[in-house]
Amino acid sequence: MGVRAFGRRVVVLVAVAGAFALSTGTADAAVKEPTGPVQPNIIAAAVYSVLQPTIAPPGANDWNCKPSAEHPDPVLLSNGTTANAYENWANLSQVLADAGYCVFAGNFGGAPGSFLQTVGPVADTAAQLAAFGDKVLAATGASKLDIVGHSQGGMNPRYWIKYLGGASKIGKLIGLSPSNYGTSLFGLLTAVQAIPPVRDLVGFACASCNEQSTGSAFLTALNAGGDTVAGIDYTVIQTKYDDVVTPYANAFLKPAPNVKNIVLQDVCAQDFTDHLGIPYDPIAEREVLNALDPAHAKTPQCVFVPPVVS
Repeated sequence: MGVRAFGRRVVVLVAVAGAFALSTGTADAAVKEPTGPVQPNIIAAAVYSVLQPTIAPPGANDWNCKPSAEHPDPVLLSNGTTANAYENWANLSQVLADAGYCVFAGNFGGAPGSFLQTVGPVADTAAQLAAFGDKVLAATGASKLDIVGHSQGGMNPRYWIKYLGGASKIGKLIGLSPSNYGTSLFGLLTAVQAIPPVRDLVGFACASCNEQSTGSAFLTALNAGGDTVAGIDYTVIQTKYDDVVTPYANAFLKPAPNVKNIVLQDVCAQDFTDHLGIPYDPIAEREVLNALDPAHAKTPQCVFVPPVVS
């Protein structure tokens, strides 16, 4: 992570020690899971979820929800590295539900019930996400679903698409600062990969961290032969102030008719949102809604958006 992002995570992790819960955070079909309140930013959401890390984000995981004719595809939210579903989506999930979507989110790639998720091998996380997606399709009766993912969560569905049969089940993939081509983390993660004992220590705690290093064997294989497939619409929403995916252009997919790469500062130059802030950024949220329903797209209101945490 960048220095600011790392500092913010440390504040949360110190508060977390010993506070892991025992439940899994996913529920059987035909159940409306308990949800937490809407939060203004990821730090507030993280603090709230310390003692209840498996709680669903607001507006999500109503397993009785049936998609409307206007929005026939349910939306699956895919978490970033270390983030649980509530922490990552305690604002956008309610925005999507209020817009009429059936919204679902779960915790994958971490110990069941733990605060930290999406840290295991990307392939394993993607397989768990795919299985959860199948449950969403079965419960809603939809033929396809759309995915909105943050950071690793915008990249790992591509493993599902390429290797696990996701191409026939996914209509749209929308990534918020996705790690599609990895990160050097301002050179730090690159340096870690050059020191095997340090690399192995990082991998023990967070296998997906090493796999998201620029030029990793995992990403090389994932992107080989093209980073998109026909039949799926891809949207990348990225900020120039990304302090985790560096350089920020590593988020972008290769140009193609079904690919749209958006830089937030091209939409609103006064938007200073960073990597952790983007899932809570109102301009990014508007662009997500536009990508999900381009026929009813609206121009985001460009207002000054301060950083999540100064």
